[in-house]
Amino acid sequence: MDGTSIRQSARSSATFLNGTLDLDWDRPIPDMTWSVREVVAHISDTLLWYATDLAGGPDELSTMELRVRPSDDPGQLVATVIVFGSVLAHVVDGVTPGQRGFHPDGLADSTGFAAMACDEILVHTRDAALGLGLDYRPSEVLSGAVLRRLFPWAPQDQETWDALLWANGRVALPGHPRQVGWHRHSAPLSESDGRA
Repeated sequence: MDGTSIRQSARSSATFLNGTLDLDWDRPIPDMTWSVREVVAHISDTLLWYATDLAGGPDELSTMELRVRPSDDPGQLVATVIVFGSVLAHVVDGVTPGQRGFHPDGLADSTGFAAMACDEILVHTRDAALGLGLDYRPSEVLSGAVLRRLFPWAPQDQETWDALLWANGRVALPGHPRQVGWHRHSAPLSESDGRA
């Protein structure tokens, strides 16, 4: 995964969210403590965190306090997803091949950060949709790429979007209970043994 994947995910999210700007973004999201506007702001928070984490290298850089204001206009929150997605895409595509950056799930390379960004964008856009009483389904191509990169142990007998939601602890699947305490494989796939 690369900067193009991030931009595609951000566009998918923005296209959906821009169609909801007249709805109540202060509504809570089921099974979460965030409102719709808070989860959309969080998407942008993570995109900029990931850009600084990858650019900063393997040591955690904790000198910054970053928080997108969830109280801002929903249209501006959507625009922020696009802009911060572009910032991260430039960093992902511009770092030296093999560069790693700090992440609690492990030292991620550029493909790991790109996949985690897409995961954040797609899954949290679905969270926002639930808060608005709507449904969001990204392309199977995007969700499949994220699933294979971050969750190589996920069930392969399900639609990729459903399996990605399961891997992120959002749903149960037949024969697979809902995940608790889930983690992503952010390090290069060559370092995965195929198990969670």
